[in-house]
Amino acid sequence: MKIKLLFLLFNLLFINISAQDYIFGKITTEENIELPEVAVINIRTDERVITNKDGHFMILAKMGDELRFVKTGYERFQKKISPENISSPLNIVLIRSLATIEEVEIKKGLTGDLKIDSKTYSAPKKVQQLRNEIDRYIVQKSDPRVLAAKAGEFVQPKGQGFSIGGSKNKWDDIDFANYLMQSLGEQYFTDLQLEKAEIQYFIRYALVGFERKKILKYGFCSDQDLMRFQRAVLSRIASYRAPKTQK
Repeated sequence: MKIKLLFLLFNLLFINISAQDYIFGKITTEENIELPEVAVINIRTDERVITNKDGHFMILAKMGDELRFVKTGYERFQKKISPENISSPLNIVLIRSLATIEEVEIKKGLTGDLKIDSKTYSAPKKVQQLRNEIDRYIVQKSDPRVLAAKAGEFVQPKGQGFSIGGSKNKWDDIDFANYLMQSLGEQYFTDLQLEKAEIQYFIRYALVGFERKKILKYGFCSDQDLMRFQRAVLSRIASYRAPKTQK
């Protein structure tokens, strides 16, 4: 009889330890302002949710799980779930990161001119080599005989004229990807369990279907655009890993 009772108590204890509950909480700043768009990650299960406009979140976890809270411009914070957190809401305060000041200064320093900005921000060797070859080609003078009119051809009179079509984009996708890497930092992508060698590939994968015409046209990415990209990252990370899981 005692053995059966001990066995029953052991099973109840195991079920209680392994059971998962919904953890509710709210995230604010040091000034007690609600923080939306904060990524809440369960390190054990890799489940991810985002806080709503009032800073509230709900995520599955069990006692002993560790939650990570990530938002651009704020220091990352981790919290281990205790029995008190399961029975009552979890209140988290994120501290503004000092590194944000440097990032803002970098963004203000962008000119949109590839020749100037490429001297400030390092680019992959192949990209830099291609740009150098294009620059050498552009400065070469064309043979005037190539553009000269042939016999009997109509020649447009010289004048002020007018332009046709839109202006050339100040950025291309490579510039935009480099900017995202510079602004978010390598740690942001490694926290998503990405290898360093695949970060650039994943950025291109996340940009599929991402609206960026104005960003490329003006060579400027606002904080709202950066948040849109982070939402795209969180929505596409699962599908990016899917083929690897199926292997």
